[in-house]
Amino acid sequence: MKNQKFSKDVLIIDPEEEVEKITKQLISFTANQFKRRGLIVALSGGIDSSVTTALSAKALGRDRVLALLMPERHSAADTLELSQMVADHFGVDKVHEDISGILESVGFYKRYDDAVRMVVPGYGDGWKSKIVTPNVIETKGFNLFSIVAQSPDNTIVKKRLTLRAYLEIVAATNFKQRIRKMLEYYHADRLNFAVAGTPNRLEYDQGFFVKLGDGAADVKPIAHLYKTQVYQLAEYLGVPEEIRERPPTTDTYSLSQGQDEFYFSLPYDRMDLCLYGKNNGISVETVAEYLDLEPEQIQRVYDDIDTKRLTTRYLHLQPLLVDDVPEIKK
Repeated sequence: MKNQKFSKDVLIIDPEEEVEKITKQLISFTANQFKRRGLIVALSGGIDSSVTTALSAKALGRDRVLALLMPERHSAADTLELSQMVADHFGVDKVHEDISGILESVGFYKRYDDAVRMVVPGYGDGWKSKIVTPNVIETKGFNLFSIVAQSPDNTIVKKRLTLRAYLEIVAATNFKQRIRKMLEYYHADRLNFAVAGTPNRLEYDQGFFVKLGDGAADVKPIAHLYKTQVYQLAEYLGVPEEIRERPPTTDTYSLSQGQDEFYFSLPYDRMDLCLYGKNNGISVETVAEYLDLEPEQIQRVYDDIDTKRLTTRYLHLQPLLVDDVPEIKK
């Protein structure tokens, strides 16, 4: 029998109460802290940005929210369509900024292809690719990244990445998040708006963001919520069912990629429970029993959580000062 003290019920929230709390804070932050008129949201068609858009519109009114739709040539075919659908559903203004041209101008596509060719020499026009990592549940030892590439004739090639190739690929793809953030703040400045970030608790805790890219924002309304809880808010707020049923993706690489392929150890609903267990001192035996896994597998997830917190601490750090600078008084 499952341990009744630990189940998915531990993540159940009161959506009405949570929405009221978040919207009150958004109103206060925007008016009193930021002294801005509204909020910018980068809308990707995923669950997190859709919920953030809904919360912003509910808090400030739909005329004070601007959704930015910023796909590029590697984005999924339905990204723009889904983003437009969400913006229209909640009645917020939207601006389509295709960032492919900017990425081309900074050499992203060439830099990315050159990095992949370090391990897949034939990679070029017409190819698609993504980065994957072994499932920590199924493997022991170091998690080494691999590139999965698909040729124009649909042949699949999988090669382990060297450290240099991995760093070059990640550095190149980080252009996408930083360019999008540049455009978010352009529109924020011209409208006297602030920028709302979209990470959930799992992403925020585990450093699944780009420093000064999608990690930059004036407010992060759902960073305290596990992704399971974000889905609860999505249903309450009336996010379209098509969005709520769509599997979470990174929408970063040209091949379709789930977040659990690239970064997290498990699908989000199970990863949420492991993170909750870790945060609340629940034994690996208890979590393992509920998830039908072995305690040593859950221990590997717990260890991976600690490792990611350590290695991504840099992403959370504010600029460091050599000496104290007195805070500006109100």
